Amino acid sequence: MDPCVCISAGRVDFLDAWDLQKTLHRQVADGLLSHVLLLLEHPHVYTLGRRGKDSDVLASPDTLRELGAEVHHIDRGGEATYHGPGQIVAYPIVDLRKWGGGPLKYVRTLEEVVIATLAEFGIQGESTDRPTGVWVGGAKITAIGVRISRGVTMHGFALNVNTDKSYFDHIVPCGMPEASVTTMASELSTEITVAEVAPVLTYQFGRIFGWRME
Repeated sequence: MDPCVCISAGRVDFLDAWDLQKTLHRQVADGLLSHVLLLLEHPHVYTLGRRGKDSDVLASPDTLRELGAEVHHIDRGGEATYHGPGQIVAYPIVDLRKWGGGPLKYVRTLEEVVIATLAEFGIQGESTDRPTGVWVGGAKITAIGVRISRGVTMHGFALNVNTDKSYFDHIVPCGMPEASVTTMASELSTEITVAEVAPVLTYQFGRIFGWRME
């Protein structure tokens, strides 16, 4: 059973986390580490993936300043998404060659991890016959966007725990203007924290990928 190092980094600025990802990616690609699961929260930030357009951010520069939100173009797949407090952002740095699966299987496995995590809290998540990500009813609860270089993944997924959903009103989320978003707190109609969910997510990640979490 391969080991997977789990790093819980707390709240980290987006660019600092991106630099950390790049460092961990090099270490995994060079064989110094097997796999890594980096878990954190970000301050308010909008990111645009390779298919994202500036027009996907609906807020004006003045509104962005009022929101305290940054905007960054990044090298993952997908379009626009939001990260912020109350959201678990998971950056798995996975050597797909060791794991033995390709990109599509990897994304589907990430969806399976989130669905299993939600089930532990009594929430039914879905991904079959839906756009990439995890959905509850007609609302998206997890966005996924990855990059693969040298056979090793970067970026990952964001699970809305008790996220302020109003921040999604200022973008076209994942290129779907009609899409709505939800959170675990909304689905449960009760308070729930990132600290409660993260250990369950870590366990399900290790179980489903078949790794020993360290």
